[in-house]
Amino acid sequence: MSLGPLLSAPPPIPWHAFAAFAALAIGGAQLALPKGTPSHRMLGYVWAALMLVVAISSFWIRQIRLIGPFGPIHILSILVVVTAPLAVWYAHTHKVAAHRSAMIKLYVFGLVGAGIFTLLPGRIMHAVVFGQ
Repeated sequence: MSLGPLLSAPPPIPWHAFAAFAALAIGGAQLALPKGTPSHRMLGYVWAALMLVVAISSFWIRQIRLIGPFGPIHILSILVVVTAPLAVWYAHTHKVAAHRSAMIKLYVFGLVGAGIFTLLPGRIMHAVVFGQ
C-alpha cells in the first residue's frame, strides 16, 4: 500500500480522496456515537460539507466517460449535492426519521458504495491499495 499514486495524481483527485477519507471516518463516528448532542451537530455540519466537497470535486474527475465528459458516478454526485443539504434541513426541522434515513443512505451509497468502485483495476485507489 502506497499513497504515491494518489499524491502524484492531478488535482482535484487528491483533494477528492482525502475529503472522502475524512467523511468516511467522521460519518462512521456519527453513526456510532449518541445523536442530538452538540458534538453530533457540529460533526454533522463538517460531514455534510465534506460530502459536498467530494461530490462537487467529482465533476472534474472524468476518467470514466459515458455522456460527454461525465460518467455514472456523476449521477450519484448530483444526488449527494441535493440530498446532503436536504438531510441537514430535515434535522433543523426536527424530521428525525427523514434525517436519519437520508444520512445513512448518503454514507452507504455515496461513500461506501462509490468507494468500492474506486478499487477497480486501472483506478488510482486500486494502485494505492493493491500496488501498480
